[in-house]
Amino acid sequence: MNWITEENTELQTIEQLSKELNVDNVISSMLVKRGIKTFNQAKDFFRPNINQLHDPFFMKDMNEAVNRILQAIENKESMMIFGDYDVDGTSSVALLSSFLNDIGANLSTYIPDRNNEGYGISLKAIDLAEKNKETLIIALDCGIKANDQVQYALKKGIDFIICDHHNPSNQLPNAYAVLNPKRKDCKYPFKELCGCGVGFKLIQAINKRKGLEMENIIHYLDLVAVAIAADIVPLIGENRILTYVGLQIINSNPRMGLHCILQNNKKKEFNIEDLIFYVGPRINAAGRMDHASLALELLLEKELDKGEKLAEKIEKLNLQRREIEKNITDQALKKIDNENKLNSNSTVVLENSWNKGVIGIVASRLIEKHYKPTIVFCKSKDGNLTGSARSIKGVDLYEILEECKANILKFGGHKYAAGLTIEENNYASFKESFEKAVGDYINNKLPENEIRIESKIALSSITPKFFRILNQFEPFGPGNRRPIFLSEHLSLKGGLNKIGKNKEHLKLSVSQESDKTFSAIGFWLSEKATSISSNSTFSMLYTIDENTWNGITSIQLKIKDIK
Repeated sequence: MNWITEENTELQTIEQLSKELNVDNVISSMLVKRGIKTFNQAKDFFRPNINQLHDPFFMKDMNEAVNRILQAIENKESMMIFGDYDVDGTSSVALLSSFLNDIGANLSTYIPDRNNEGYGISLKAIDLAEKNKETLIIALDCGIKANDQVQYALKKGIDFIICDHHNPSNQLPNAYAVLNPKRKDCKYPFKELCGCGVGFKLIQAINKRKGLEMENIIHYLDLVAVAIAADIVPLIGENRILTYVGLQIINSNPRMGLHCILQNNKKKEFNIEDLIFYVGPRINAAGRMDHASLALELLLEKELDKGEKLAEKIEKLNLQRREIEKNITDQALKKIDNENKLNSNSTVVLENSWNKGVIGIVASRLIEKHYKPTIVFCKSKDGNLTGSARSIKGVDLYEILEECKANILKFGGHKYAAGLTIEENNYASFKESFEKAVGDYINNKLPENEIRIESKIALSSITPKFFRILNQFEPFGPGNRRPIFLSEHLSLKGGLNKIGKNKEHLKLSVSQESDKTFSAIGFWLSEKATSISSNSTFSMLYTIDENTWNGITSIQLKIKDIK
């Protein structure tokens, strides 16, 4: 594991900002690294406000989308709200269908079956819309490559509005409106919205057209925050604002479905990591193990008793998901060892019987063990192979898949995550072309896994004020990572304990030059015990958190690595 220190050379700016804000140089250096160099920029960063959002009509085709939806409502047309089966998709459908219902729309919702229909707009949904005499389909978190499906719908007299955030092809679908900030001809200032974020911009635009205040739609931001967290989009710009306000709603008055998911968690206040690691996996479990309509039903539920029953069902599905995910991960690791692929540039594994709903998580787990671009395949009911791909820092997966498209039936996604479908008899040739494309991209030299250090600090710097200001950097995520600090010449104080069911975690107390002692914990780091001796000093990377035990809350260091 490489330790990378990011030096900040703008020393004069740091000094000036420290004076203006009356904060430590470490804090002002963190701000400058995040592009915040003035008092007013810092004020906006620390106090995100819904009024800082861009005008939604800056987005290409927004005017057309709003006109078509309001026309449909006025003419009493029926419409279908279609969304992907992941957290972003189900949250998007819950958001838009709730809002449009409230303003008098006649609508149905549709989320495809992961196993039978797969990702993207399905012809089955279009046929159902025709049967139900629905003349408008609004697709959320998908559709940017659905050229054939949109054409199919047009022949049946059905218009399409697409709200997506995935990378578009050169030829956009012939839809009535295509809302996607990543369109080359879209001048919208912020490009990193998730699907639910694009959906929110649409309801913001309709709300504005109807002359209503922003307060009318703020309560939808709990859904947007969950989607942003689960989709791992950069937590900068509008995403920071939407998540910040969304978390305030989650901690004060969340919708019933989220309340029912969270009530089994004993925390008093929830942050972005709770959305990523607690809420997101449970919503996703419905689509992975059963059908995502179950998650949608929960997100739309308004009665406590019904919500609790749905949340309980989803909790059981999540436990099943965990067990299946672990079993498949173990099988995949054995395959990698047996195939002796440890020196390859990529990892590509296939097992026909693997569960399609968890292969994306498995791909992420494999990267934790073998740090290289990874694809996990299983067999779909149509006989083709479905793959879920994940990449590593500095390796653009989407660009690599473009190089392999001769062997791919369809694919879509982002720089670090993608889904694809290939023919079974093309597996060997695809695997070979993917390995070559990755090798060409990295010049046959895989980058090492690395930890980026925010700053080197003394333990004496960690005061209640420092921790309080540090918390104001939340929500953390891509583009605003939780800061990892380095402290050197640390000494062990007291015992060194291995804890956990299998003694996999490390717990210790540290001090620096006989200064104040801090409790530290390292999850899954028990092997690092050999790096620590009571007779010598060591260096440690950590984040700063707090721990509550027996009603007493204190600062705790979460260890990332030790040398």
